[in-house]
Parts: sequence; C-alpha cells; structure tokens
Amino acid sequence: MIELKKNIIKFAQHLNTTNLSPLRSGNLSIRVRLKNKTDGFLITPSGVRYELLSPKNIIFISLKGEYDKKGLEPSSEWKFHQDIYLNKKDCNAIVHAHSVNAAALSTHRINIPAFHYMVAVAGGENIRYADYETFGTRKLSINIIKALKNRDACLIANHGQVSCGSSLSEAFELAEELENICKQYLLARQIGKPKILSPNQMKKVLLKFKNYKK
Repeated sequence: MIELKKNIIKFAQHLNTTNLSPLRSGNLSIRVRLKNKTDGFLITPSGVRYELLSPKNIIFISLKGEYDKKGLEPSSEWKFHQDIYLNKKDCNAIVHAHSVNAAALSTHRINIPAFHYMVAVAGGENIRYADYETFGTRKLSINIIKALKNRDACLIANHGQVSCGSSLSEAFELAEELENICKQYLLARQIGKPKILSPNQMKKVLLKFKNYKK
C-alpha cells in the first residue's frame, strides 16, 4: 500500500505544478481492494499543502465510510469519492480539481455541448454539470453521481470538476483534458455561438474512442 500512497502524493503535487488546482484545493484518491479485508480507498488529507505530504498523511477509508479518527482528517470531499466508487465499479481513481477554466464555466451551470469532438473524452455527447450543493455534503455527492451517469467526468456547479479513471494517471489526464475543453469552449463562446456536432457525428466519434481504448 505504500506505493499507492506515494503515487497519490506524486499526482497531488502535480495538481500544483500543472496549475490544475492551486495550493490546498482539490483532492484525489485510489480504490484499494484488499484480500480478506474491507475494500475502500486511499485519499489525500484535509488542510495539508501537497508539497508537505508524506505516506503517513494519506488516509484509508472503507467503502462503508470508516476511517481512523485518531490522525489527520480526510479531505472534506471524501463522501463523493465513496459514492463514486460504490456506483461506478470500473472507476479505480478520482481526481477533483478547482482548475481555473472548469471552475469559471461551472458558474454558468450549463452542460458542455459537442462543440468539439474531444467532448467525447468524458464518455458521451456532452459533459454535464452537477447541481450546486455545499461542499462535503451527501447532497452534493448525489448530484455528482447523477451527472456522472454514463460519463467519466463532469463539472460541479460553482466549484470545479471531477474525473474518474482506471488508474490515477488516466484520471489525471482526463482532468487535464477537461480543463482544456473548458478553456476552448469559453473562448468559442466569446466570438459567438459555436456550431454543434450532431448526435450521429458524435456517435461515430464515441465508437472510434471506444475502439481506440481497447
């Protein structure tokens, strides 16, 4: 498990160095499947600057929501990590970021339409947003699960973004892709209403993406 913790620290620090999420904002986790023990996930702690993280700071939470309360507190957003793992069996890692363009676009509370074929990277013909609720609440978690239905990423209204993957590397790359898509969409809207790809055109893209990933 020590290697998984080191991997979390590496990508948590990447949140800062790539400007995907500044200072202490954002969080990430990895699913852990333990033989003869309760399955769960490792997650970054609350309130610790990423450059100061060590393996002992990374917290294990069971899928029942149980963790050692004698040490650091886990990220305040741990509930939606728990619910994503419970609802998306193919998700093994989660990256949540307050990236600039995703956060800005999330305040408009609109789904990102198929203005560019790369919208399909999130798994569908659009990228949804989750309705606003206070951070760290189960209500927000419910909204995120709804937005992630048949999707691997979504915006969180007036908040940021969340991305899922089969590995932390994959989830992080998707978070970077989503941030780039948000920047492109914001720029496109500045010069007018962008032309949107048709459902049939996106269906072809999604099929190519599916075969490409095999």
